[in-house]
Amino acid sequence: MSRNLYLVSYDVASPARLHRVQKKVAAFAIGGQKSFYECWMTRTELARLQNELKQLLNVKEDSVYFFQLDPRIQPVFMGTAIRQSLQPFLIV
Repeated sequence: MSRNLYLVSYDVASPARLHRVQKKVAAFAIGGQKSFYECWMTRTELARLQNELKQLLNVKEDSVYFFQLDPRIQPVFMGTAIRQSLQPFLIV
């Protein structure tokens, strides 16, 4: 099963929900900051994360965005930004 690179971002109104959403997204992340995370996921993992987040969100107050990134396009880094490791990893 192949993995795709996604940029996952969120804006959650409640501090309690924000913490729970951050923990779920960070479990799949290879890097990120604040409410933007780069996540290498299979389609199954993406569906699982989306389903878990649906249970946590208040659809009238919160938002989550999933952007699939094209791996052929090289990112531009500025300042202290660096490419995160793309080596295989294990999600526990």
